[in-house]
Amino acid sequence: QVQLVESGGGLVQAGGSLRLSCAASGSIFSINAMGWYRQAPGKQRELVAAITSGGSTNYADSVKGRFTISRDNAKNTVYLQMNSLKPEDTAVYYCNADIGDYELREYDYWGQGTQVTVSS
Repeated sequence: QVQLVESGGGLVQAGGSLRLSCAASGSIFSINAMGWYRQAPGKQRELVAAITSGGSTNYADSVKGRFTISRDNAKNTVYLQMNSLKPEDTAVYYCNADIGDYELREYDYWGQGTQVTVSS
């Protein structure tokens, strides 16, 4: 019933910027924490950034100062602004959301993933 639709991935040169968007739709009563994860080939999925419903944020050390996570609660959308991109940022980026339905049951949802490739 709930879908997370990601957009904004692509190919960019080192030092460039991309903005990822993730919009949640469906039977949604509330969205609690939202975040972005990434997974590079041969590596484990890691948290990139997360944001709570109150706006508190958390970042991986590798992206602090370069990435910014934000959300628009009215649009059920989370964004990841990625600046000063490095080749090591190349990965599939996944949107994640903790969503409660109208029967007060909470579920963890994932987007399909969007490829970000940073060339040198």
